[in-house]
Amino acid sequence: MRTQICLVLAIAAGGCSTAPPPPPYKPVADVKALMANVMEPAADEYWDAVGSVVDSEGEPLIEPQTQEDWDKVKYNAYTFTEAGNLLMMPTRAKDNGEWMQLSQAFIDAGEKAIRAAESRNKTAVFDTGAEVYDACTNCHAKYALELQKANMRQ
Repeated sequence: MRTQICLVLAIAAGGCSTAPPPPPYKPVADVKALMANVMEPAADEYWDAVGSVVDSEGEPLIEPQTQEDWDKVKYNAYTFTEAGNLLMMPTRAKDNGEWMQLSQAFIDAGEKAIRAAESRNKTAVFDTGAEVYDACTNCHAKYALELQKANMRQ
């Protein structure tokens, strides 16, 4: 009987679904914890890797000096970029529209950051750091402000 029902459904709907169930993800961190413990520390390290600081000595340049320094820049870029995918998991995603678009824009900027770190190009790291920052603030402007407003009403 079940085979007949599936056959009828297959003819009517174009096929029976035999898709496997979704993977058994077990998210541990909520969005706030993911931001505070994964994304922000990695992004901060990336942003702090190149630049300059004006002090009493002048304006010394900050840039990675060794292969190990450059590897850390790359590792941090991978960390925050992959965390963008974690934001799109069903338990974290706020919606399937703008949240997904902003998360994808963050990942796209992160991929540029990875390539900049891999090229060991300090100017590219600095410039893509700005793109990553813009992607962060675009999302925060929508969702962090909404969260603040909701918390203030409580």
